[in-house]
Amino acid sequence: MLFVSTRGQVGKVSSAHAIKEGLAGDGGLFVPQSFPSLSLEQILSLNTLSYEQCAATILNYFLTDYSPAELAECATAAYSPLKFGKNPAPLCKVGDRTDVLELWHGPTLAFKDIALQILPHLMTKAQNKTGTDTKIVILAATSGDTGKAALEGFADVPGTEIIVFYPEDGVSPVQKLQMVTQQGGNTKVFGIHGNFDDAQRGVKEIFGDTGLAAELKDFGWEFSSANSINWGRLVPQITYYFKSYADAVANGRIEPGEKVIFAVPTGNFGDILAGYYAKKMGLPVKRFICASNSNNVLTDFINTGVYNKLRELNKTVSPSMDILVSSNLERLLFDLTDNNSAQVAEWMTQLNTAGQYKVTSDVAERVRDLFFAAWVDEMETKETIGRVYNDFEYVVDPHTAVAWRAAQKYRLLSSDDSYIIVLSTASPYKFCQTVLEGLGKAEGLDESQPFEAARRLTEETGLPIPHQITEMEHKPVLHNEVIGTGEMAANIKKTLEIPVENS
Repeated sequence: MLFVSTRGQVGKVSSAHAIKEGLAGDGGLFVPQSFPSLSLEQILSLNTLSYEQCAATILNYFLTDYSPAELAECATAAYSPLKFGKNPAPLCKVGDRTDVLELWHGPTLAFKDIALQILPHLMTKAQNKTGTDTKIVILAATSGDTGKAALEGFADVPGTEIIVFYPEDGVSPVQKLQMVTQQGGNTKVFGIHGNFDDAQRGVKEIFGDTGLAAELKDFGWEFSSANSINWGRLVPQITYYFKSYADAVANGRIEPGEKVIFAVPTGNFGDILAGYYAKKMGLPVKRFICASNSNNVLTDFINTGVYNKLRELNKTVSPSMDILVSSNLERLLFDLTDNNSAQVAEWMTQLNTAGQYKVTSDVAERVRDLFFAAWVDEMETKETIGRVYNDFEYVVDPHTAVAWRAAQKYRLLSSDDSYIIVLSTASPYKFCQTVLEGLGKAEGLDESQPFEAARRLTEETGLPIPHQITEMEHKPVLHNEVIGTGEMAANIKKTLEIPVENS
Protein backbone atom coordinates (compact mmCIF):
# COMPACT_ATOMS: atom_id res chain seq x y z
CA MET A 1 0.00 0.00 0.00
CA LEU A 2 1.27 3.47 -0.91
CA PHE A 3 0.70 6.75 0.92
CA VAL A 4 -0.07 10.23 -0.40
CA SER A 5 0.00 13.69 1.15
CA THR A 6 -3.20 15.51 2.03
CA ARG A 7 -1.80 18.52 0.16
CA GLY A 8 -0.86 16.64 -3.01
CA GLN A 9 2.56 18.12 -3.73
CA VAL A 10 4.75 15.08 -3.04
CA GLY A 11 4.89 11.69 -4.69
CA LYS A 12 3.53 8.42 -3.37
CA VAL A 13 5.65 6.75 -0.71
CA SER A 14 5.78 3.42 1.09
CA SER A 15 4.55 3.03 4.65
CA ALA A 16 8.15 2.85 5.89
CA HIS A 17 8.91 6.21 4.27
CA ALA A 18 5.71 7.73 5.68
CA ILE A 19 6.59 6.57 9.19
CA LYS A 20 10.22 7.64 9.00
CA GLU A 21 9.43 11.10 7.59
CA GLY A 22 6.44 11.80 9.85
CA LEU A 23 5.26 14.93 8.05
CA ALA A 24 5.06 15.16 4.25
CA GLY A 25 7.47 17.50 2.53
CA ASP A 26 4.63 19.80 1.41
CA GLY A 27 3.44 20.27 4.99
CA GLY A 28 0.60 17.82 4.58
CA LEU A 29 -0.09 14.54 6.37
CA PHE A 30 0.42 11.09 4.91
CA VAL A 31 -2.71 8.97 4.35
CA PRO A 32 -3.20 5.57 2.71
CA GLN A 33 -4.05 5.66 -0.97
CA SER A 34 -6.91 3.25 -0.22
CA PHE A 35 -8.51 1.53 2.76
CA PRO A 36 -9.10 -2.20 3.26
CA SER A 37 -12.54 -3.59 4.04
CA LEU A 38 -13.26 -6.10 6.82
CA SER A 39 -16.32 -8.33 6.96
CA LEU A 40 -18.36 -8.68 10.15
CA GLU A 41 -17.06 -12.23 10.50
CA GLN A 42 -13.47 -10.97 10.36
CA ILE A 43 -14.22 -8.29 12.95
CA LEU A 44 -15.88 -10.68 15.40
CA SER A 45 -13.03 -13.16 15.06
CA LEU A 46 -10.69 -10.59 16.62
CA ASN A 47 -12.15 -11.48 20.01
CA THR A 48 -10.30 -14.79 19.86
CA LEU A 49 -6.94 -13.04 19.47
CA SER A 50 -4.68 -11.48 22.05
CA TYR A 51 -4.31 -7.72 21.83
CA GLU A 52 -0.89 -7.98 20.21
CA GLN A 53 -2.22 -10.47 17.63
CA CYS A 54 -5.13 -8.15 16.90
CA ALA A 55 -2.75 -5.21 16.48
CA ALA A 56 -0.52 -7.15 14.08
CA THR A 57 -3.61 -8.15 12.07
CA ILE A 58 -4.75 -4.54 11.62
CA LEU A 59 -1.25 -3.24 10.89
CA ASN A 60 -0.81 -5.86 8.18
CA TYR A 61 -3.54 -4.19 6.14
CA PHE A 62 -1.64 -0.88 5.99
CA LEU A 63 2.07 -1.50 6.46
CA THR A 64 2.46 -3.81 3.50
CA ASP A 65 6.20 -3.28 3.10
CA TYR A 66 6.66 -4.85 6.54
CA SER A 67 6.38 -8.63 6.67
CA PRO A 68 3.73 -10.25 8.89
CA ALA A 69 6.55 -11.68 11.00
CA GLU A 70 8.06 -8.21 11.49
CA LEU A 71 4.74 -6.72 12.55
CA ALA A 72 4.08 -9.60 14.94
CA GLU A 73 7.52 -9.01 16.43
CA CYS A 74 6.79 -5.28 16.86
CA ALA A 75 3.40 -5.90 18.47
CA THR A 76 4.71 -8.56 20.83
CA ALA A 77 7.51 -6.28 22.01
CA ALA A 78 5.17 -3.30 22.41
CA TYR A 79 2.27 -4.91 24.26
CA SER A 80 4.05 -7.27 26.62
CA PRO A 81 2.38 -7.98 29.99
CA LEU A 82 5.35 -6.33 31.70
CA LYS A 83 4.27 -3.04 30.11
CA PHE A 84 0.48 -3.32 29.94
CA GLY A 85 -0.60 -6.11 32.25
CA LYS A 86 -2.86 -8.85 30.96
CA ASN A 87 -4.98 -6.58 28.72
CA PRO A 88 -3.85 -3.26 27.20
CA ALA A 89 -7.44 -2.16 26.47
CA PRO A 90 -10.08 -3.72 28.75
CA LEU A 91 -13.74 -2.95 28.09
CA CYS A 92 -15.47 -2.29 31.43
CA LYS A 93 -19.21 -2.35 32.02
CA VAL A 94 -20.22 0.80 33.90
CA GLY A 95 -23.81 1.71 32.95
CA ASP A 96 -26.75 -0.24 31.52
CA ARG A 97 -25.98 0.83 27.94
CA THR A 98 -22.56 2.37 28.48
CA ASP A 99 -19.14 0.75 28.75
CA VAL A 100 -15.75 2.34 29.27
CA LEU A 101 -12.74 1.37 27.18
CA GLU A 102 -9.74 1.78 29.47
CA LEU A 103 -6.74 2.76 27.38
CA TRP A 104 -4.37 3.79 30.18
CA HIS A 105 -2.83 0.54 31.42
CA GLY A 106 0.55 1.20 29.79
CA PRO A 107 3.78 2.50 31.31
CA THR A 108 2.79 6.20 31.36
CA LEU A 109 -0.88 5.74 32.34
CA ALA A 110 -2.29 7.31 29.16
CA PHE A 111 -3.78 6.05 25.91
CA LYS A 112 -0.81 7.42 23.98
CA ASP A 113 1.18 4.38 25.19
CA ILE A 114 -0.77 2.10 22.87
CA ALA A 115 0.70 3.88 19.85
CA LEU A 116 3.99 5.08 21.28
CA GLN A 117 5.16 1.73 22.59
CA ILE A 118 5.03 0.28 19.08
CA LEU A 119 6.16 3.33 17.08
CA PRO A 120 9.88 2.99 17.98
CA HIS A 121 9.86 -0.59 16.71
CA LEU A 122 8.17 0.48 13.47
CA MET A 123 10.57 3.42 13.16
CA THR A 124 13.79 1.44 13.53
CA LYS A 125 12.60 -1.11 10.97
CA ALA A 126 11.64 1.78 8.65
CA GLN A 127 15.22 3.03 8.83
CA ASN A 128 16.48 -0.32 7.59
CA LYS A 129 13.84 -0.56 4.87
CA THR A 130 14.54 2.90 3.46
CA GLY A 131 18.25 2.22 3.30
CA THR A 132 19.43 5.32 5.16
CA ASP A 133 22.16 5.38 7.77
CA THR A 134 21.28 8.73 9.33
CA LYS A 135 20.07 8.90 12.91
CA ILE A 136 16.55 10.08 13.66
CA VAL A 137 15.63 13.09 15.78
CA ILE A 138 12.12 12.52 17.10
CA LEU A 139 10.37 15.83 17.77
CA ALA A 140 7.17 15.96 19.79
CA ALA A 141 4.97 18.77 20.99
CA THR A 142 2.75 17.69 23.86
CA SER A 143 -0.32 18.90 25.68
CA GLY A 144 0.51 16.49 28.48
CA ASP A 145 0.44 12.80 27.60
CA THR A 146 2.18 12.40 24.24
CA GLY A 147 5.46 13.73 25.62
CA LYS A 148 5.94 11.20 28.37
CA ALA A 149 4.64 8.33 26.25
CA ALA A 150 7.06 9.24 23.44
CA LEU A 151 9.96 9.62 25.86
CA GLU A 152 9.19 6.26 27.42
CA GLY A 153 8.92 4.57 24.05
CA PHE A 154 12.09 5.99 22.52
CA ALA A 155 14.35 6.15 25.58
CA ASP A 156 17.71 4.56 24.73
CA VAL A 157 16.49 3.28 21.35
CA PRO A 158 19.68 3.07 19.24
CA GLY A 159 20.03 5.59 16.44
CA THR A 160 17.48 8.03 17.84
CA GLU A 161 17.31 11.21 19.87
CA ILE A 162 13.96 12.35 21.24
CA ILE A 163 13.22 15.99 22.05
CA VAL A 164 9.91 16.98 23.63
CA PHE A 165 8.42 20.46 24.04
CA TYR A 166 5.59 21.07 26.52
CA PRO A 167 3.78 24.20 27.74
CA GLU A 168 5.42 25.02 31.08
CA ASP A 169 2.15 26.10 32.70
CA GLY A 170 -0.22 23.94 30.66
CA VAL A 171 0.10 20.40 32.02
CA SER A 172 -0.85 18.72 35.30
CA PRO A 173 1.77 18.36 38.07
CA VAL A 174 1.97 14.60 37.47
CA GLN A 175 2.29 15.02 33.70
CA LYS A 176 5.12 17.50 34.21
CA LEU A 177 6.93 15.29 36.72
CA GLN A 178 6.67 12.32 34.39
CA MET A 179 8.53 14.27 31.70
CA VAL A 180 11.15 16.15 33.71
CA THR A 181 12.25 13.01 35.56
CA GLN A 182 12.62 10.99 32.34
CA GLN A 183 15.79 8.96 32.16
CA GLY A 184 17.60 7.88 29.00
CA GLY A 185 20.78 8.95 27.30
CA ASN A 186 18.91 10.13 24.21
CA THR A 187 16.07 12.09 25.86
CA LYS A 188 15.67 15.85 26.18
CA VAL A 189 12.68 17.83 27.48
CA PHE A 190 12.03 21.56 27.23
CA GLY A 191 9.25 23.59 28.80
CA ILE A 192 8.18 26.50 26.62
CA HIS A 193 6.71 29.89 27.41
CA GLY A 194 3.43 29.41 25.61
CA ASN A 195 0.66 26.89 25.06
CA PHE A 196 0.40 23.61 23.18
CA ASP A 197 -0.55 25.30 19.93
CA ASP A 198 2.64 27.38 20.17
CA ALA A 199 4.67 24.20 20.67
CA GLN A 200 2.92 22.37 17.84
CA ARG A 201 3.32 25.32 15.48
CA GLY A 202 7.02 25.54 16.36
CA VAL A 203 7.56 21.85 15.62
CA LYS A 204 5.75 22.11 12.28
CA GLU A 205 7.86 25.14 11.33
CA ILE A 206 11.02 23.21 12.18
CA PHE A 207 9.85 20.33 9.98
CA GLY A 208 9.36 22.81 7.15
CA ASP A 209 12.78 24.46 7.56
CA THR A 210 14.73 23.00 4.65
CA GLY A 211 17.91 24.85 5.63
CA LEU A 212 17.86 23.37 9.11
CA ALA A 213 17.15 19.91 7.69
CA ALA A 214 20.14 20.19 5.36
CA GLU A 215 22.35 21.37 8.20
CA LEU A 216 21.33 18.45 10.41
CA LYS A 217 21.80 16.01 7.56
CA ASP A 218 25.44 17.13 7.29
CA PHE A 219 25.87 15.89 10.85
CA GLY A 220 24.04 12.61 10.25
CA TRP A 221 20.57 13.49 11.58
CA GLU A 222 17.07 13.74 10.13
CA PHE A 223 13.76 14.71 11.69
CA SER A 224 10.71 12.58 12.35
CA SER A 225 7.64 12.99 14.53
CA ALA A 226 6.06 11.17 17.44
CA ASN A 227 2.88 13.23 17.29
CA SER A 228 -0.23 11.80 15.68
CA ILE A 229 0.67 13.65 12.49
CA ASN A 230 2.87 10.55 11.98
CA TRP A 231 0.93 7.69 10.38
CA GLY A 232 2.88 5.25 12.54
CA ARG A 233 1.38 6.92 15.59
CA LEU A 234 -2.15 6.94 14.26
CA VAL A 235 -2.56 3.48 12.70
CA PRO A 236 -2.07 1.47 15.95
CA GLN A 237 -5.04 3.30 17.44
CA ILE A 238 -7.40 1.76 14.90
CA THR A 239 -6.86 -1.58 16.64
CA TYR A 240 -8.73 -0.87 19.85
CA TYR A 241 -11.88 0.23 18.05
CA PHE A 242 -12.13 -3.15 16.34
CA LYS A 243 -11.08 -5.09 19.44
CA SER A 244 -13.58 -3.31 21.72
CA TYR A 245 -16.43 -4.02 19.31
CA ALA A 246 -15.53 -7.71 19.11
CA ASP A 247 -15.27 -7.82 22.90
CA ALA A 248 -18.66 -6.12 23.32
CA VAL A 249 -20.30 -8.78 21.16
CA ALA A 250 -18.50 -11.59 22.99
CA ASN A 251 -19.56 -10.09 26.35
CA GLY A 252 -23.20 -10.06 25.29
CA ARG A 253 -23.41 -6.28 25.42
CA ILE A 254 -24.55 -5.97 21.79
CA GLU A 255 -25.74 -8.22 18.99
CA PRO A 256 -23.41 -9.02 16.07
CA GLY A 257 -23.69 -6.25 13.50
CA GLU A 258 -25.40 -3.83 15.90
CA LYS A 259 -24.22 -0.27 15.37
CA VAL A 260 -22.51 1.39 18.32
CA ILE A 261 -21.52 4.90 19.34
CA PHE A 262 -18.04 5.93 20.49
CA ALA A 263 -17.63 8.95 22.77
CA VAL A 264 -14.10 10.31 22.47
CA PRO A 265 -12.43 13.13 24.45
CA THR A 266 -10.87 15.06 21.61
CA GLY A 267 -8.03 17.55 21.22
CA ASN A 268 -5.78 17.00 18.21
CA PHE A 269 -8.42 14.76 16.50
CA GLY A 270 -6.14 11.74 16.15
CA ASP A 271 -7.93 9.35 18.50
CA ILE A 272 -11.38 9.96 17.04
CA LEU A 273 -9.98 9.90 13.48
CA ALA A 274 -8.69 6.38 14.10
CA GLY A 275 -12.28 5.45 14.94
CA TYR A 276 -13.53 7.05 11.73
CA TYR A 277 -11.01 5.00 9.76
CA ALA A 278 -12.25 1.85 11.53
CA LYS A 279 -15.80 2.74 10.44
CA LYS A 280 -14.54 3.31 6.89
CA MET A 281 -13.09 -0.21 7.01
CA GLY A 282 -16.44 -1.73 7.95
CA LEU A 283 -16.82 -1.39 11.73
CA PRO A 284 -20.55 -1.00 12.57
CA VAL A 285 -20.54 2.53 13.99
CA LYS A 286 -23.66 4.65 14.20
CA ARG A 287 -21.94 7.88 15.21
CA PHE A 288 -18.99 9.41 16.99
CA ILE A 289 -19.40 11.82 19.89
CA CYS A 290 -16.65 14.43 19.64
CA ALA A 291 -16.26 15.64 23.24
CA SER A 292 -14.43 18.91 23.91
CA ASN A 293 -13.69 21.00 26.97
CA SER A 294 -14.15 24.77 26.98
CA ASN A 295 -11.64 24.98 24.13
CA ASN A 296 -14.55 24.10 21.91
CA VAL A 297 -13.19 24.89 18.46
CA LEU A 298 -14.14 21.41 17.21
CA THR A 299 -17.67 21.68 18.61
CA ASP A 300 -18.18 24.91 16.73
CA PHE A 301 -16.68 23.47 13.55
CA ILE A 302 -18.84 20.36 13.55
CA ASN A 303 -21.98 22.37 14.24
CA THR A 304 -21.30 25.26 11.81
CA GLY A 305 -18.75 24.15 9.22
CA VAL A 306 -16.46 27.03 10.22
CA TYR A 307 -13.09 26.30 11.82
CA ASN A 308 -11.98 29.40 13.72
CA LYS A 309 -8.87 29.36 15.88
CA LEU A 310 -9.14 33.09 16.63
CA ARG A 311 -10.06 32.70 20.27
CA GLU A 312 -8.34 32.57 23.62
CA LEU A 313 -6.96 29.21 24.68
CA ASN A 314 -8.40 28.31 28.06
CA LYS A 315 -6.31 26.49 30.65
CA THR A 316 -8.58 23.71 31.92
CA VAL A 317 -8.63 20.70 34.24
CA SER A 318 -8.44 18.47 31.14
CA PRO A 319 -5.16 19.87 29.77
CA SER A 320 -4.53 17.23 27.11
CA MET A 321 -7.48 18.75 25.25
CA ASP A 322 -6.32 22.36 25.54
CA ILE A 323 -5.79 22.72 21.80
CA LEU A 324 -7.10 25.16 19.20
CA VAL A 325 -5.47 23.71 16.06
CA SER A 326 -6.52 20.08 15.64
CA SER A 327 -3.97 18.83 13.12
CA ASN A 328 -5.60 15.50 12.24
CA LEU A 329 -8.79 17.17 11.08
CA GLU A 330 -6.88 17.76 7.84
CA ARG A 331 -6.91 14.01 7.20
CA LEU A 332 -10.69 13.84 7.69
CA LEU A 333 -11.26 16.74 5.30
CA PHE A 334 -9.07 15.06 2.69
CA ASP A 335 -11.23 11.97 2.92
CA LEU A 336 -14.57 13.81 2.91
CA THR A 337 -13.59 15.86 -0.16
CA ASP A 338 -12.78 12.63 -2.03
CA ASN A 339 -9.05 13.30 -1.79
CA ASN A 340 -9.23 16.88 -3.07
CA SER A 341 -5.74 17.92 -1.99
CA ALA A 342 -5.96 21.35 -3.62
CA GLN A 343 -9.06 22.20 -1.60
CA VAL A 344 -7.50 20.93 1.63
CA ALA A 345 -4.32 22.91 1.00
CA GLU A 346 -6.38 26.05 0.40
CA TRP A 347 -8.24 25.62 3.69
CA MET A 348 -5.00 25.05 5.60
CA THR A 349 -3.51 28.18 4.04
CA GLN A 350 -6.59 30.14 5.12
CA LEU A 351 -6.20 28.78 8.65
CA ASN A 352 -2.58 29.91 8.78
CA THR A 353 -3.13 33.32 7.23
CA ALA A 354 -6.65 34.34 8.31
CA GLY A 355 -7.08 32.08 11.33
CA GLN A 356 -10.19 30.36 9.97
CA TYR A 357 -11.79 28.59 7.05
CA LYS A 358 -15.27 27.48 6.05
CA VAL A 359 -15.86 24.11 4.40
CA THR A 360 -18.39 23.58 1.64
CA SER A 361 -21.98 22.81 2.60
CA ASP A 362 -21.77 19.19 1.43
CA VAL A 363 -18.65 18.54 3.52
CA ALA A 364 -20.24 20.25 6.53
CA GLU A 365 -23.30 18.03 6.18
CA ARG A 366 -21.17 14.88 5.97
CA VAL A 367 -19.29 15.93 9.11
CA ARG A 368 -22.55 16.43 11.05
CA ASP A 369 -23.83 13.04 9.90
CA LEU A 370 -20.72 11.36 11.28
CA PHE A 371 -20.12 13.35 14.45
CA PHE A 372 -22.18 14.71 17.30
CA ALA A 373 -20.25 17.49 19.02
CA ALA A 374 -20.63 18.76 22.58
CA TRP A 375 -18.41 20.62 24.99
CA VAL A 376 -18.21 20.42 28.76
CA ASP A 377 -17.08 23.20 31.08
CA GLU A 378 -14.97 22.95 34.25
CA MET A 379 -17.84 22.69 36.69
CA GLU A 380 -19.60 20.04 34.62
CA THR A 381 -16.39 18.03 34.38
CA LYS A 382 -15.92 17.89 38.14
CA GLU A 383 -19.61 17.23 38.74
CA THR A 384 -19.46 14.31 36.30
CA ILE A 385 -16.49 12.80 38.14
CA GLY A 386 -18.54 12.85 41.34
CA ARG A 387 -21.73 11.62 39.71
CA VAL A 388 -20.08 8.65 37.97
CA TYR A 389 -18.46 7.61 41.23
CA ASN A 390 -21.65 8.01 43.26
CA ASP A 391 -23.76 6.14 40.72
CA PHE A 392 -21.36 3.38 39.69
CA GLU A 393 -18.40 3.45 42.12
CA TYR A 394 -16.20 4.04 39.09
CA VAL A 395 -13.42 6.64 39.09
CA VAL A 396 -12.77 8.65 35.92
CA ASP A 397 -10.14 11.23 35.09
CA PRO A 398 -11.28 14.68 33.83
CA HIS A 399 -10.83 13.81 30.12
CA THR A 400 -12.96 10.69 30.45
CA ALA A 401 -15.49 12.77 32.41
CA VAL A 402 -15.77 15.17 29.46
CA ALA A 403 -16.55 12.26 27.13
CA TRP A 404 -19.04 10.74 29.61
CA ARG A 405 -20.89 14.02 30.01
CA ALA A 406 -20.94 14.62 26.24
CA ALA A 407 -22.47 11.16 25.83
CA GLN A 408 -25.17 12.10 28.35
CA LYS A 409 -25.89 15.26 26.37
CA TYR A 410 -26.23 13.19 23.23
CA ARG A 411 -28.75 10.88 24.88
CA LEU A 412 -30.78 13.80 26.22
CA LEU A 413 -30.92 15.61 22.89
CA SER A 414 -31.45 12.57 20.67
CA SER A 415 -33.42 10.19 22.91
CA ASP A 416 -31.12 7.55 21.41
CA ASP A 417 -30.49 4.60 23.73
CA SER A 418 -27.83 3.01 21.52
CA TYR A 419 -24.92 1.27 23.22
CA ILE A 420 -22.07 3.72 23.83
CA ILE A 421 -18.39 3.02 24.41
CA VAL A 422 -16.69 5.89 26.24
CA LEU A 423 -12.95 6.04 25.59
CA SER A 424 -11.05 6.53 28.84
CA THR A 425 -7.75 8.13 27.90
CA ALA A 426 -5.89 8.56 31.20
CA SER A 427 -5.64 7.11 34.68
CA PRO A 428 -7.35 9.15 37.42
CA TYR A 429 -3.96 9.21 39.15
CA LYS A 430 -2.58 11.60 36.55
CA PHE A 431 -5.11 14.20 37.76
CA CYS A 432 -5.59 13.44 41.44
CA GLN A 433 -6.39 16.99 42.55
CA THR A 434 -9.19 17.44 40.01
CA VAL A 435 -10.63 13.98 40.69
CA LEU A 436 -10.69 14.64 44.42
CA GLU A 437 -12.38 17.99 43.83
CA GLY A 438 -15.02 16.15 41.80
CA LEU A 439 -15.48 13.70 44.67
CA GLY A 440 -15.70 16.53 47.18
CA LYS A 441 -12.61 15.24 49.01
CA ALA A 442 -9.94 17.82 48.15
CA GLU A 443 -10.21 20.05 51.21
CA GLY A 444 -6.83 21.08 52.59
CA LEU A 445 -4.82 19.68 49.70
CA ASP A 446 -1.96 21.62 48.15
CA GLU A 447 -1.98 21.36 44.32
CA SER A 448 1.83 21.32 44.34
CA GLN A 449 1.84 18.05 46.29
CA PRO A 450 0.55 15.43 43.80
CA PHE A 451 1.77 12.44 45.85
CA GLU A 452 -0.22 13.55 48.88
CA ALA A 453 -3.26 13.80 46.60
CA ALA A 454 -2.57 10.31 45.23
CA ARG A 455 -2.52 8.84 48.72
CA ARG A 456 -5.78 10.54 49.58
CA LEU A 457 -7.42 9.29 46.37
CA THR A 458 -6.64 5.69 47.24
CA GLU A 459 -7.88 6.23 50.80
CA GLU A 460 -11.19 7.59 49.51
CA THR A 461 -11.84 5.14 46.67
CA GLY A 462 -9.74 2.05 47.36
CA LEU A 463 -8.28 2.36 43.85
CA PRO A 464 -4.64 1.23 44.10
CA ILE A 465 -1.94 3.79 43.37
CA PRO A 466 -0.09 2.71 40.19
CA HIS A 467 3.55 1.88 40.74
CA GLN A 468 4.43 4.48 38.09
CA ILE A 469 3.24 7.18 40.51
CA THR A 470 4.90 5.88 43.67
CA GLU A 471 8.22 5.27 41.90
CA MET A 472 8.27 8.81 40.55
CA GLU A 473 8.15 10.43 43.99
CA HIS A 474 11.85 9.88 44.57
CA LYS A 475 13.17 10.38 41.04
CA PRO A 476 15.44 13.42 40.47
CA VAL A 477 14.50 16.19 38.05
CA LEU A 478 16.73 15.78 35.01
CA HIS A 479 15.19 18.32 32.62
CA ASN A 480 14.56 21.84 33.91
CA GLU A 481 15.08 24.17 30.93
CA VAL A 482 12.27 26.53 29.91
CA ILE A 483 12.67 28.38 26.61
CA GLY A 484 10.79 30.66 24.25
CA THR A 485 9.21 29.21 21.13
CA GLY A 486 11.71 31.16 19.04
CA GLU A 487 14.53 29.24 20.70
CA MET A 488 13.35 25.75 19.80
CA ALA A 489 15.54 25.23 16.72
CA ALA A 490 18.65 26.57 18.45
CA ASN A 491 18.14 24.22 21.38
CA ILE A 492 17.66 21.26 19.06
CA LYS A 493 21.07 21.96 17.53
CA LYS A 494 22.56 22.43 20.99
CA THR A 495 21.12 19.09 22.10
CA LEU A 496 22.58 17.36 19.05
CA GLU A 497 25.95 19.01 19.73
CA ILE A 498 26.09 20.76 16.39
CA PRO A 499 28.93 23.34 16.61
CA VAL A 500 27.90 26.94 17.17
CA GLU A 501 29.65 28.14 14.03
CA ASN A 502 27.26 25.99 11.98
CA SER A 503 24.13 27.46 13.60
